[in-house]
Amino acid sequence: MSRTYKFANPEGIYFITFATVCWIDVFTRRVYKDILIESLQYCQKEKGLRLFGYVIMSNHVHLIAMANDGYNLSDIIRDFKKFTSKQIIKTINNNRQESRKEWMLGIFRKAGKQNSNNKEFQFWQQDNHPIELYTNAVIDQKMDYIHNNPVVEGSVSRPEDYLYSSARNYAGLDTMIEIELMN
Repeated sequence: MSRTYKFANPEGIYFITFATVCWIDVFTRRVYKDILIESLQYCQKEKGLRLFGYVIMSNHVHLIAMANDGYNLSDIIRDFKKFTSKQIIKTINNNRQESRKEWMLGIFRKAGKQNSNNKEFQFWQQDNHPIELYTNAVIDQKMDYIHNNPVVEGSVSRPEDYLYSSARNYAGLDTMIEIELMN
């Protein structure tokens, strides 16, 4: 985690960003995005994650989240990143159709060797860049930012058309994951 950005307020709502090592576009394949979705669902059910907004882009994730009473958001995100990194590396390694397998695993292995916190691979960058959201105006700004990320990238024309985003929840459409809607 960055020294500048911390989860200082245990009751706070945070805008969180984390990215793959070297910004590798891992999440161009649905199988890897689905690991993230399933892990977020698990964290909601078992680890006290309250999720208000999210988007999974090709090489990074944005969340608007907080922890339920008795839970620590920093611990939830740490566990999420640890689990998903292992699962995604394993899935890449076992995916016979992954044309970028050796290239990606080589980069993750090199990053892991350079970081004493890892035994073999490093998938996620170390920091989470958590920013506490103090006002409704800032929450709205960050929510608009994450929902418009796929539009700005050129993946979709409208935010609600991107399957891996809470914009669908706010539009009342079928969703990948349930969230708590903010008014």
